[in-house]
Amino acid sequence: MAEKKNLPKTRKKIKKFSLQRNLTIVGFLILPLLLLIIFTYVPLFDTVRYSFYRWDGYGDKVYVGFENYEILMKEPNYFSAFKSSIYYFIGSIVQIIIAMYFATVFFYKLKGKTFFKGVLFFPYLLNGVAIGFVFLYFFKDRGGALNSILQMFGVSESSLPLWLGDVTLVNISLTFVSVWRYMGQNMVMFCGATQSISGDLFEAAEIDGAGRWQQFLYIMLPNMRAIISLNLILAVKGAISVYEIPYIMTKGTGGSMTFVIKTLATAFTDKKIGLACAMGVVLLILVMIITVVQKRFIEGKEED
Repeated sequence: MAEKKNLPKTRKKIKKFSLQRNLTIVGFLILPLLLLIIFTYVPLFDTVRYSFYRWDGYGDKVYVGFENYEILMKEPNYFSAFKSSIYYFIGSIVQIIIAMYFATVFFYKLKGKTFFKGVLFFPYLLNGVAIGFVFLYFFKDRGGALNSILQMFGVSESSLPLWLGDVTLVNISLTFVSVWRYMGQNMVMFCGATQSISGDLFEAAEIDGAGRWQQFLYIMLPNMRAIISLNLILAVKGAISVYEIPYIMTKGTGGSMTFVIKTLATAFTDKKIGLACAMGVVLLILVMIITVVQKRFIEGKEED
């Protein structure tokens, strides 16, 4: 009888606890959701809306429908800025391979590996603007650090390459800076993936006579697949939306123009806000399509 009398009280306590828990969850979610709506979804909605107008940023907006998108499709100079993205994508693949190599090396016993991890990760902590200015002087035509080193090895001044002035070298130089900056981040992600692997697998592999390469191929690589998938998605996104380093170092000149730099120039130099918004929408759609296709492809491989 006592248990039956206490049953309604227990139910009330459970309901009260559930209500408090739900209110706590909602209370903690309100602020981040509000910030997300204000600083992400509202600007996104405005970008899509302005892409259907002709507007210089000051005067009246004139509705033109899909005219801005038609201009993008008819004039190839806008999409030609994506050519430089190929260099950054190839650089990202090289960056992932180097990061996997260092993560594999650091997995095994190595003296001072914590120090070397910190050294390789440090560039990612630096501000992009600072990195741009440092390498601007590093690649400087005359008096730059790289050309000074080449002169020490006997290269004549007339034969020194124009790292940021030659069309064939400028994107390679900028890609090198990007790889140098982000490789440490990829390495740390791969190190985290390798640390989750059970040591028993490696002991069993060594007993069976498997070498380091076979251990990497059949034990480490399958456990890195999720991180590789994520890094590939980030590589594609970063390659087509790169901005910081090329803008600071070259302002997009000499064949280093990227789509984002072209978008900002269209908005704030040419005063074509509507067309620039259309370019932003196109970039967003491209990133979403590539991400979905890539994710489906990699997930399909994993299922197989």
